[in-house]
Amino acid sequence: QLQLVESGGGLVQPGGSLRLSCAASGFTLDSYNIGWFRQAPGKEREGVSCISSTGGNTNHADSVKGRFTVSRDNAKNTVYLQMNSLTPEDTAVYYCAAKRITTIRTMLRCGYSGMDYWGKGTLVTVSS
Repeated sequence: QLQLVESGGGLVQPGGSLRLSCAASGFTLDSYNIGWFRQAPGKEREGVSCISSTGGNTNHADSVKGRFTVSRDNAKNTVYLQMNSLTPEDTAVYYCAAKRITTIRTMLRCGYSGMDYWGKGTLVTVSS
C-alpha cells in the first residue's frame, strides 16, 4: 500500500521550532518531488515548501521564506520540514504530498500542483 505519513507536529510557543517528517511506504521517494502544504481553520490549503526529487531545487512561500527549510534523505525515504521562528499564523494542519517525475521539467523544478499521493496531515499549533 502506497502511503505518506507525516509526523512531528504538536504544540509549540511562538518563536519556537518544530521539524516535520514525511515518510513514504510502499514506494521510494527518489522518483518524486515533494510538497508541503498547510490548511489553517477556515482557510484554503496553501503550498508552503517543495523540493525536487534530487533535492537540487527547493521553493518556499513568501510567508515562510527565511524561517522554513525543506530537505530530504532519499536513503531514509523521508522528507523534512524544519520550521523556525514559528508564529500563531503558522497554526495549521500540515500535509506532505508526492508528485511522480514524468518530464525533465518536473525533475528540475518542484511545484504544488498535480500531486499524486497525499498524507493525512499533522497538526501544528503555535500558542503561548
